[in-house]
Amino acid sequence: MINTYIAALAAYGLKTGLITADDRIFAINSILAALGLDDYEEPENIPDMELEEILKGLLDFACSKDIIADSIAYRDLFDTKLMACLTPRPSEVIAKFKADYAVSPVTATDNYYKLSRDTDYIRRYRIAKDIKWKTETEYGELDITINLSKPEKDPKAIAAAKNAKQSGYPKCLLCPENVGYAGRLNHPARQNHRIIPVDICGEPWGFQYSPYVYYNEHCILFNTKHTPMVIDKKAFEKLFDFVSKFPHYFIGSNADLPIVGGSILSHEHFQGGNYTFAMAKANIEKEYKIKGFEDVTVGRVKWPMSVIRLRSADTGRLVELADIILTKWRGYTDEAAFIFAETDGEPHNTITPIARRNGDMYELDLVLRNNITTEEHPLGVYHPHAELHHIKKENIGLIEVMGLAVLPARLKNEMQQLADVLVTKGVSAVRSDPVLEKHADWAEEFCSRRTVNADNVHEVIRDEIGKVFAKVLEHAGVYKRTPEGEAAFDRFVEYLNK
Repeated sequence: MINTYIAALAAYGLKTGLITADDRIFAINSILAALGLDDYEEPENIPDMELEEILKGLLDFACSKDIIADSIAYRDLFDTKLMACLTPRPSEVIAKFKADYAVSPVTATDNYYKLSRDTDYIRRYRIAKDIKWKTETEYGELDITINLSKPEKDPKAIAAAKNAKQSGYPKCLLCPENVGYAGRLNHPARQNHRIIPVDICGEPWGFQYSPYVYYNEHCILFNTKHTPMVIDKKAFEKLFDFVSKFPHYFIGSNADLPIVGGSILSHEHFQGGNYTFAMAKANIEKEYKIKGFEDVTVGRVKWPMSVIRLRSADTGRLVELADIILTKWRGYTDEAAFIFAETDGEPHNTITPIARRNGDMYELDLVLRNNITTEEHPLGVYHPHAELHHIKKENIGLIEVMGLAVLPARLKNEMQQLADVLVTKGVSAVRSDPVLEKHADWAEEFCSRRTVNADNVHEVIRDEIGKVFAKVLEHAGVYKRTPEGEAAFDRFVEYLNK
Protein backbone atom coordinates (compact mmCIF):
# COMPACT_ATOMS: atom_id res chain seq x y z
CA MET A 1 0.00 0.00 0.00
CA ILE A 2 2.90 2.38 0.68
CA ASN A 3 3.81 2.30 -3.03
CA THR A 4 0.29 3.46 -3.83
CA TYR A 5 0.64 6.51 -1.56
CA ILE A 6 4.06 7.31 -3.02
CA ALA A 7 2.70 7.09 -6.56
CA ALA A 8 -0.36 9.13 -5.56
CA LEU A 9 1.85 11.93 -4.19
CA ALA A 10 3.83 11.99 -7.43
CA ALA A 11 0.54 12.04 -9.37
CA TYR A 12 -0.61 14.98 -7.24
CA GLY A 13 2.61 16.80 -8.16
CA LEU A 14 1.93 16.21 -11.86
CA LYS A 15 -1.72 17.23 -11.58
CA THR A 16 -0.91 20.52 -9.84
CA GLY A 17 2.07 21.33 -12.03
CA LEU A 18 4.57 21.18 -9.19
CA ILE A 19 6.58 18.66 -11.21
CA THR A 20 6.65 17.59 -14.85
CA ALA A 21 6.84 14.09 -16.30
CA ASP A 22 10.62 14.52 -16.50
CA ASP A 23 10.71 15.05 -12.72
CA ARG A 24 8.57 12.07 -11.74
CA ILE A 25 11.27 9.44 -11.13
CA PHE A 26 13.41 11.96 -9.28
CA ALA A 27 10.42 12.92 -7.08
CA ILE A 28 9.59 9.27 -6.29
CA ASN A 29 13.19 8.56 -5.33
CA SER A 30 13.23 11.64 -3.11
CA ILE A 31 10.08 10.39 -1.35
CA LEU A 32 11.66 6.94 -0.93
CA ALA A 33 14.74 8.52 0.66
CA ALA A 34 12.58 10.49 3.09
CA LEU A 35 10.79 7.28 4.08
CA GLY A 36 14.02 5.30 4.43
CA LEU A 37 13.04 2.94 1.62
CA ASP A 38 15.29 1.55 -1.12
CA ASP A 39 12.71 -0.42 -3.06
CA TYR A 40 9.67 0.61 -5.10
CA GLU A 41 7.21 -1.13 -7.39
CA GLU A 42 4.86 0.87 -9.54
CA PRO A 43 1.22 0.08 -8.61
CA GLU A 44 -1.14 -1.03 -11.36
CA ASN A 45 -3.75 1.54 -10.39
CA ILE A 46 -3.11 4.93 -8.80
CA PRO A 47 -6.29 6.17 -7.10
CA ASP A 48 -7.19 9.86 -7.29
CA MET A 49 -6.87 10.92 -3.65
CA GLU A 50 -6.97 14.25 -1.90
CA LEU A 51 -3.63 15.49 -0.60
CA GLU A 52 -4.71 15.16 3.04
CA GLU A 53 -5.46 11.46 2.52
CA ILE A 54 -2.17 10.85 0.69
CA LEU A 55 -0.11 12.52 3.41
CA LYS A 56 -1.99 10.69 6.15
CA GLY A 57 -1.13 7.37 4.55
CA LEU A 58 2.55 8.29 4.25
CA LEU A 59 2.67 9.66 7.79
CA ASP A 60 0.97 6.60 9.24
CA PHE A 61 3.61 4.46 7.53
CA ALA A 62 6.41 6.64 8.93
CA CYS A 63 4.95 6.30 12.43
CA SER A 64 4.52 2.53 12.10
CA LYS A 65 8.21 2.19 11.15
CA ASP A 66 9.32 4.48 13.99
CA ILE A 67 10.70 7.01 11.53
CA ILE A 68 8.80 9.66 13.48
CA ALA A 69 6.82 9.79 16.70
CA ASP A 70 3.05 9.77 16.26
CA SER A 71 2.25 13.32 17.34
CA ILE A 72 1.10 16.51 15.60
CA ALA A 73 4.46 18.29 15.76
CA TYR A 74 6.46 15.38 14.38
CA ARG A 75 3.91 14.66 11.66
CA ASP A 76 3.91 18.33 10.60
CA LEU A 77 7.70 18.34 10.37
CA PHE A 78 7.71 15.16 8.30
CA ASP A 79 4.87 15.92 5.88
CA THR A 80 6.64 19.19 5.02
CA LYS A 81 9.76 17.13 4.24
CA LEU A 82 7.66 14.99 1.92
CA MET A 83 6.16 18.01 0.15
CA ALA A 84 9.66 19.37 -0.39
CA CYS A 85 10.14 16.46 -2.81
CA LEU A 86 7.66 18.18 -5.12
CA THR A 87 8.44 21.84 -4.46
CA PRO A 88 10.41 23.73 -7.15
CA ARG A 89 13.71 25.35 -6.22
CA PRO A 90 13.61 29.02 -5.14
CA SER A 91 15.26 30.19 -8.36
CA GLU A 92 12.55 28.50 -10.44
CA VAL A 93 9.75 30.03 -8.37
CA ILE A 94 11.31 33.50 -8.57
CA ALA A 95 11.88 33.23 -12.33
CA LYS A 96 8.25 32.17 -12.83
CA PHE A 97 7.00 35.07 -10.72
CA LYS A 98 9.07 37.58 -12.69
CA ALA A 99 7.80 36.19 -16.00
CA ASP A 100 4.21 36.28 -14.75
CA TYR A 101 4.65 39.83 -13.43
CA ALA A 102 5.69 40.91 -16.93
CA VAL A 103 2.20 39.81 -17.98
CA SER A 104 0.49 41.49 -15.00
CA PRO A 105 0.82 41.75 -11.21
CA VAL A 106 -2.44 39.80 -10.89
CA THR A 107 -1.09 36.91 -12.97
CA ALA A 108 2.03 36.82 -10.81
CA THR A 109 0.19 36.75 -7.49
CA ASP A 110 -2.48 34.32 -8.73
CA ASN A 111 0.12 31.73 -9.75
CA TYR A 112 2.29 32.26 -6.69
CA TYR A 113 -0.74 31.91 -4.41
CA LYS A 114 -1.67 28.67 -6.19
CA LEU A 115 1.87 27.38 -5.66
CA SER A 116 1.75 28.23 -1.95
CA ARG A 117 -1.45 26.20 -1.60
CA ASP A 118 -0.43 23.31 -3.86
CA THR A 119 2.85 22.78 -1.97
CA ASP A 120 0.83 22.55 1.26
CA TYR A 121 2.66 25.56 2.70
CA ILE A 122 -0.90 26.82 3.07
CA ARG A 123 -2.66 23.78 4.50
CA ARG A 124 -6.02 24.16 2.79
CA TYR A 125 -7.64 21.19 4.50
CA ARG A 126 -6.90 22.70 7.91
CA ILE A 127 -8.00 26.20 7.01
CA ALA A 128 -11.26 24.74 5.73
CA LYS A 129 -11.98 23.77 9.34
CA ASP A 130 -12.01 27.41 10.46
CA ILE A 131 -15.51 28.58 11.34
CA LYS A 132 -16.39 31.78 9.51
CA TRP A 133 -19.42 34.03 9.24
CA LYS A 134 -20.41 37.67 8.86
CA THR A 135 -22.40 39.79 11.28
CA GLU A 136 -24.28 42.91 10.26
CA THR A 137 -23.59 45.85 12.56
CA GLU A 138 -23.96 49.62 12.41
CA TYR A 139 -20.42 49.64 11.00
CA GLY A 140 -21.16 47.22 8.18
CA GLU A 141 -20.63 43.47 7.92
CA LEU A 142 -17.90 42.34 10.28
CA ASP A 143 -16.00 39.13 9.50
CA ILE A 144 -15.86 36.60 12.34
CA THR A 145 -13.46 33.65 12.41
CA ILE A 146 -12.95 30.97 15.03
CA ASN A 147 -9.41 29.89 14.27
CA LEU A 148 -9.04 26.10 14.11
CA SER A 149 -6.23 25.84 11.53
CA LYS A 150 -3.28 26.33 13.86
CA PRO A 151 -2.36 22.95 15.38
CA GLU A 152 -2.98 22.60 19.09
CA LYS A 153 -0.07 22.46 21.50
CA ASP A 154 1.46 19.01 21.31
CA PRO A 155 2.22 17.61 24.81
CA LYS A 156 4.88 15.24 23.47
CA ALA A 157 6.59 18.03 21.55
CA ILE A 158 6.42 20.39 24.53
CA ALA A 159 8.08 17.78 26.74
CA ALA A 160 10.76 16.97 24.14
CA ALA A 161 11.46 20.65 23.43
CA LYS A 162 12.59 21.16 27.03
CA ASN A 163 15.52 18.86 26.37
CA ALA A 164 16.16 19.93 22.79
CA LYS A 165 19.19 22.00 21.86
CA GLN A 166 18.25 25.67 21.72
CA SER A 167 18.83 27.51 18.48
CA GLY A 168 18.68 31.12 17.37
CA TYR A 169 18.46 30.19 13.70
CA PRO A 170 16.39 31.42 12.00
CA LYS A 171 16.02 34.43 14.28
CA CYS A 172 12.24 34.47 13.79
CA LEU A 173 9.47 33.07 11.58
CA LEU A 174 9.78 35.98 9.13
CA CYS A 175 13.50 35.75 8.37
CA PRO A 176 14.43 34.65 4.82
CA GLU A 177 16.55 31.87 6.34
CA ASN A 178 13.29 29.97 6.83
CA VAL A 179 13.25 29.02 3.15
CA GLY A 180 14.00 25.30 2.96
CA TYR A 181 14.60 25.01 6.71
CA ALA A 182 13.83 21.54 8.11
CA GLY A 183 12.38 22.93 11.31
CA ARG A 184 12.47 21.57 14.85
CA LEU A 185 10.01 20.98 17.66
CA ASN A 186 9.76 24.69 18.49
CA HIS A 187 10.07 25.98 14.93
CA PRO A 188 7.93 24.86 11.96
CA ALA A 189 9.43 23.11 8.96
CA ARG A 190 9.70 25.26 5.87
CA GLN A 191 11.17 23.03 3.13
CA ASN A 192 8.12 23.86 0.99
CA HIS A 193 8.39 27.61 1.65
CA ARG A 194 9.40 30.02 -1.11
CA ILE A 195 9.64 33.81 -0.98
CA ILE A 196 9.71 36.41 -3.73
CA PRO A 197 12.33 39.19 -3.57
CA VAL A 198 10.79 42.66 -3.92
CA ASP A 199 12.53 46.02 -4.04
CA ILE A 200 10.78 48.36 -1.60
CA CYS A 201 12.11 51.92 -1.54
CA GLY A 202 15.49 50.70 -2.71
CA GLU A 203 15.78 48.02 -0.02
CA PRO A 204 15.57 44.21 -0.38
CA TRP A 205 12.30 42.88 1.00
CA GLY A 206 10.57 39.53 0.79
CA PHE A 207 7.00 38.74 -0.28
CA GLN A 208 5.16 35.60 0.82
CA TYR A 209 1.74 34.37 1.85
CA SER A 210 0.66 33.66 5.39
CA PRO A 211 0.35 29.91 6.01
CA TYR A 212 -2.90 30.64 7.91
CA VAL A 213 -4.60 32.91 5.31
CA TYR A 214 -7.21 34.60 7.47
CA TYR A 215 -8.61 36.19 4.29
CA ASN A 216 -8.14 35.91 0.52
CA GLU A 217 -4.48 36.03 -0.55
CA HIS A 218 -3.32 37.04 2.92
CA CYS A 219 0.26 38.09 2.22
CA ILE A 220 3.24 39.25 4.25
CA LEU A 221 5.84 41.76 3.12
CA PHE A 222 8.96 41.71 5.26
CA ASN A 223 12.35 43.34 5.50
CA THR A 224 15.02 40.76 4.68
CA LYS A 225 17.01 42.18 7.60
CA HIS A 226 15.91 41.17 11.09
CA THR A 227 15.12 44.70 12.22
CA PRO A 228 12.42 45.90 14.65
CA MET A 229 9.00 47.20 13.66
CA VAL A 230 8.76 50.98 13.43
CA ILE A 231 6.04 53.29 12.19
CA ASP A 232 7.59 56.38 10.64
CA LYS A 233 7.54 58.38 7.42
CA LYS A 234 9.57 55.72 5.67
CA ALA A 235 6.95 53.11 6.61
CA PHE A 236 4.26 55.11 4.78
CA GLU A 237 6.55 55.34 1.73
CA LYS A 238 7.07 51.57 1.81
CA LEU A 239 3.34 50.91 1.96
CA PHE A 240 2.68 52.99 -1.14
CA ASP A 241 5.68 51.56 -3.00
CA PHE A 242 4.12 48.12 -2.53
CA VAL A 243 0.65 49.30 -3.57
CA SER A 244 2.14 50.87 -6.71
CA LYS A 245 3.67 47.49 -7.60
CA PHE A 246 0.58 45.47 -6.62
CA PRO A 247 -2.39 47.82 -7.08
CA HIS A 248 -4.92 45.02 -6.55
CA TYR A 249 -3.69 44.49 -2.97
CA PHE A 250 -4.09 46.56 0.18
CA ILE A 251 -1.16 46.69 2.61
CA GLY A 252 -1.04 47.67 6.26
CA SER A 253 1.09 47.51 9.34
CA ASN A 254 0.58 46.56 12.94
CA ALA A 255 1.47 49.31 15.35
CA ASP A 256 4.99 49.41 16.77
CA LEU A 257 4.21 49.33 20.51
CA PRO A 258 3.30 46.43 22.82
CA ILE A 259 -0.41 45.73 23.50
CA VAL A 260 -1.55 47.60 20.38
CA GLY A 261 1.11 46.04 18.16
CA GLY A 262 1.42 42.69 16.44
CA SER A 263 2.83 39.41 17.68
CA ILE A 264 6.22 39.87 15.97
CA LEU A 265 7.49 43.34 16.86
CA SER A 266 11.10 42.23 16.45
CA HIS A 267 10.94 41.99 12.64
CA GLU A 268 9.69 44.76 10.38
CA HIS A 269 6.83 43.50 8.25
CA PHE A 270 3.48 44.44 6.73
CA GLN A 271 0.38 42.40 5.92
CA GLY A 272 -1.80 42.75 2.85
CA GLY A 273 -3.92 40.84 0.41
CA ASN A 274 -6.75 40.79 -2.07
CA TYR A 275 -9.69 41.43 0.21
CA THR A 276 -11.99 44.34 1.03
CA PHE A 277 -12.63 44.64 4.76
CA ALA A 278 -15.58 46.39 6.36
CA MET A 279 -13.35 49.29 7.39
CA ALA A 280 -12.37 49.95 3.78
CA LYS A 281 -16.08 50.10 2.87
CA ALA A 282 -16.91 52.46 5.74
CA ASN A 283 -17.67 56.03 4.74
CA ILE A 284 -16.12 59.27 5.88
CA GLU A 285 -18.69 60.77 8.26
CA LYS A 286 -16.96 64.11 8.81
CA GLU A 287 -14.48 65.92 6.58
CA TYR A 288 -11.69 68.15 7.82
CA LYS A 289 -9.38 70.69 6.22
CA ILE A 290 -5.71 70.54 7.11
CA LYS A 291 -3.76 73.73 6.50
CA GLY A 292 -1.31 73.31 3.65
CA PHE A 293 -3.03 70.12 2.50
CA GLU A 294 -6.25 71.48 1.10
CA ASP A 295 -5.74 69.21 -1.93
CA VAL A 296 -5.98 66.09 0.25
CA THR A 297 -9.34 64.74 1.40
CA VAL A 298 -9.22 64.21 5.14
CA GLY A 299 -12.02 62.68 7.17
CA ARG A 300 -13.14 60.77 10.22
CA VAL A 301 -14.31 57.29 9.25
CA LYS A 302 -17.54 55.86 10.60
CA TRP A 303 -15.82 53.04 12.46
CA PRO A 304 -15.69 51.83 16.08
CA MET A 305 -11.99 52.65 16.27
CA SER A 306 -10.57 56.13 15.69
CA VAL A 307 -9.63 56.37 12.02
CA ILE A 308 -8.45 59.32 9.93
CA ARG A 309 -8.70 58.63 6.19
CA LEU A 310 -6.53 60.50 3.70
CA ARG A 311 -7.34 60.43 -0.03
CA SER A 312 -5.34 61.79 -2.96
CA ALA A 313 -4.04 60.85 -6.38
CA ASP A 314 -0.58 61.89 -5.17
CA THR A 315 0.99 59.40 -2.76
CA GLY A 316 3.73 61.87 -1.91
CA ARG A 317 1.18 64.26 -0.44
CA LEU A 318 -0.38 61.44 1.58
CA VAL A 319 3.02 60.47 2.99
CA GLU A 320 3.83 64.07 3.97
CA LEU A 321 0.52 64.60 5.75
CA ALA A 322 0.62 61.16 7.41
CA ASP A 323 4.07 61.97 8.78
CA ILE A 324 2.76 65.20 10.31
CA ILE A 325 -0.23 63.40 11.87
CA LEU A 326 2.00 60.63 13.26
CA THR A 327 4.54 63.07 14.69
CA LYS A 328 1.89 65.20 16.37
CA TRP A 329 -0.05 62.18 17.65
CA ARG A 330 3.07 60.69 19.24
CA GLY A 331 3.45 63.81 21.36
CA TYR A 332 -0.24 64.52 21.94
CA THR A 333 -1.84 64.59 25.39
CA ASP A 334 -5.47 65.37 26.17
CA GLU A 335 -6.09 64.60 29.84
CA ALA A 336 -9.82 65.26 29.54
CA ALA A 337 -10.02 62.41 27.00
CA PHE A 338 -7.53 60.25 28.94
CA ILE A 339 -4.98 60.45 26.13
CA PHE A 340 -1.42 60.56 27.41
CA ALA A 341 1.59 60.66 25.08
CA GLU A 342 3.72 59.08 27.78
CA THR A 343 3.83 58.21 31.47
CA ASP A 344 7.05 57.76 33.40
CA GLY A 345 8.97 57.99 30.15
CA GLU A 346 7.02 55.18 28.45
CA PRO A 347 5.51 56.25 25.09
CA HIS A 348 1.87 55.35 24.48
CA ASN A 349 0.73 56.87 21.17
CA THR A 350 1.26 55.26 17.78
CA ILE A 351 -0.66 54.49 14.59
CA THR A 352 -1.86 51.44 12.65
CA PRO A 353 -1.68 52.47 8.94
CA ILE A 354 -3.43 50.81 5.97
CA ALA A 355 -2.83 51.82 2.32
CA ARG A 356 -4.83 50.91 -0.77
CA ARG A 357 -5.64 51.95 -4.31
CA ASN A 358 -9.26 52.96 -4.84
CA GLY A 359 -9.92 53.63 -8.53
CA ASP A 360 -7.67 56.50 -9.58
CA MET A 361 -7.13 57.55 -5.98
CA TYR A 362 -4.93 56.33 -3.17
CA GLU A 363 -6.18 56.01 0.39
CA LEU A 364 -4.34 55.84 3.67
CA ASP A 365 -6.24 54.97 6.83
CA LEU A 366 -4.49 56.06 10.04
CA VAL A 367 -5.89 54.28 13.09
CA LEU A 368 -4.97 56.15 16.27
CA ARG A 369 -3.68 53.78 18.97
CA ASN A 370 -2.71 54.16 22.64
CA ASN A 371 -1.40 51.41 24.91
CA ILE A 372 -1.74 52.97 28.36
CA THR A 373 -2.72 50.65 31.23
CA THR A 374 -4.34 51.27 34.61
CA GLU A 375 -5.12 49.20 37.69
CA GLU A 376 -8.69 48.85 36.44
CA HIS A 377 -7.52 47.85 32.96
CA PRO A 378 -4.11 46.17 33.36
CA LEU A 379 -4.19 44.77 29.81
CA GLY A 380 -4.86 48.20 28.33
CA VAL A 381 -7.43 50.98 28.58
CA TYR A 382 -7.90 50.84 24.78
CA HIS A 383 -8.10 47.06 24.67
CA PRO A 384 -11.08 44.73 25.10
CA HIS A 385 -12.20 45.16 28.70
CA ALA A 386 -12.65 42.29 31.14
CA GLU A 387 -16.38 41.84 30.48
CA LEU A 388 -15.57 40.88 26.87
CA HIS A 389 -12.71 38.49 27.63
CA HIS A 390 -15.05 35.49 27.55
CA ILE A 391 -15.08 36.04 23.78
CA LYS A 392 -11.92 38.02 22.98
CA LYS A 393 -9.01 38.76 25.29
CA GLU A 394 -6.09 38.90 22.87
CA ASN A 395 -4.50 42.05 21.43
CA ILE A 396 -6.27 43.91 18.65
CA GLY A 397 -3.86 43.88 15.73
CA LEU A 398 -4.10 44.98 12.12
CA ILE A 399 -6.53 42.27 10.99
CA GLU A 400 -9.00 42.93 13.81
CA VAL A 401 -8.66 46.69 13.34
CA MET A 402 -9.94 46.32 9.79
CA GLY A 403 -12.98 44.31 10.90
CA LEU A 404 -12.03 40.62 11.00
CA ALA A 405 -12.24 38.91 14.38
CA VAL A 406 -9.74 36.10 14.95
CA LEU A 407 -11.28 34.26 17.88
CA PRO A 408 -9.79 31.39 19.94
CA ALA A 409 -10.50 27.75 19.07
CA ARG A 410 -12.05 27.11 22.51
CA LEU A 411 -15.18 28.95 21.35
CA LYS A 412 -16.15 26.15 18.96
CA ASN A 413 -16.96 23.73 21.77
CA GLU A 414 -18.12 26.40 24.20
CA MET A 415 -20.68 27.76 21.75
CA GLN A 416 -22.00 24.28 21.01
CA GLN A 417 -22.31 23.60 24.73
CA LEU A 418 -23.99 26.96 25.26
CA ALA A 419 -26.50 26.23 22.51
CA ASP A 420 -27.33 22.85 24.05
CA VAL A 421 -27.83 24.33 27.53
CA LEU A 422 -29.98 27.22 26.29
CA VAL A 423 -32.27 24.85 24.39
CA THR A 424 -32.50 22.02 26.92
CA LYS A 425 -32.15 23.72 30.31
CA GLY A 426 -32.63 27.42 29.74
CA VAL A 427 -30.41 30.42 30.33
CA SER A 428 -30.59 30.09 34.12
CA ALA A 429 -28.49 26.91 33.89
CA VAL A 430 -25.55 28.66 32.20
CA ARG A 431 -24.21 30.18 35.41
CA SER A 432 -23.96 26.81 37.16
CA ASP A 433 -21.93 25.24 34.35
CA PRO A 434 -18.17 25.48 35.14
CA VAL A 435 -17.21 25.79 31.46
CA LEU A 436 -19.95 28.23 30.47
CA GLU A 437 -20.17 30.34 33.63
CA LYS A 438 -17.97 33.05 32.08
CA HIS A 439 -20.62 33.50 29.36
CA ALA A 440 -23.52 33.81 31.81
CA ASP A 441 -23.89 37.61 31.95
CA TRP A 442 -23.71 37.81 28.18
CA ALA A 443 -26.19 34.97 27.60
CA GLU A 444 -28.67 36.39 30.11
CA GLU A 445 -28.48 39.80 28.43
CA PHE A 446 -29.15 38.64 24.87
CA CYS A 447 -31.78 36.11 25.97
CA SER A 448 -33.64 38.95 27.69
CA ARG A 449 -34.20 40.68 24.36
CA ARG A 450 -34.28 37.76 21.90
CA THR A 451 -36.34 34.60 21.62
CA VAL A 452 -33.96 31.64 21.51
CA ASN A 453 -35.10 28.19 20.44
CA ALA A 454 -33.73 25.03 18.82
CA ASP A 455 -34.28 26.45 15.33
CA ASN A 456 -32.36 29.70 15.77
CA VAL A 457 -29.96 29.18 18.70
CA HIS A 458 -26.80 28.84 16.60
CA GLU A 459 -27.71 31.82 14.44
CA VAL A 460 -28.42 33.94 17.52
CA ILE A 461 -25.15 32.99 19.22
CA ARG A 462 -23.12 33.79 16.13
CA ASP A 463 -24.90 37.10 15.67
CA GLU A 464 -24.28 38.03 19.30
CA ILE A 465 -20.60 37.08 19.05
CA GLY A 466 -20.33 39.47 16.11
CA LYS A 467 -21.91 42.21 18.18
CA VAL A 468 -19.42 41.53 20.99
CA PHE A 469 -16.62 41.97 18.48
CA ALA A 470 -18.04 45.37 17.51
CA LYS A 471 -17.82 46.29 21.21
CA VAL A 472 -14.26 44.97 21.32
CA LEU A 473 -13.36 47.44 18.58
CA GLU A 474 -15.19 50.23 20.38
CA HIS A 475 -13.13 49.52 23.49
CA ALA A 476 -9.96 49.68 21.38
CA GLY A 477 -10.94 53.07 19.96
CA VAL A 478 -9.16 55.96 21.67
CA TYR A 479 -12.07 58.29 20.95
CA LYS A 480 -15.49 56.90 21.78
CA ARG A 481 -18.47 57.38 19.51
CA THR A 482 -20.16 59.78 21.89
CA PRO A 483 -20.54 63.58 21.69
CA GLU A 484 -17.65 63.89 24.14
CA GLY A 485 -15.49 61.46 22.19
CA GLU A 486 -16.18 63.11 18.85
CA ALA A 487 -15.42 66.53 20.34
CA ALA A 488 -12.09 65.17 21.61
CA PHE A 489 -11.38 63.74 18.14
CA ASP A 490 -12.03 67.21 16.69
CA ARG A 491 -9.63 68.76 19.22
CA PHE A 492 -6.82 66.58 17.91
CA VAL A 493 -7.56 67.58 14.31
CA GLU A 494 -7.57 71.24 15.38
CA TYR A 495 -4.17 70.61 16.96
CA LEU A 496 -2.92 69.45 13.55
CA ASN A 497 -3.64 72.92 12.17
CA LYS A 498 -1.57 74.71 14.83
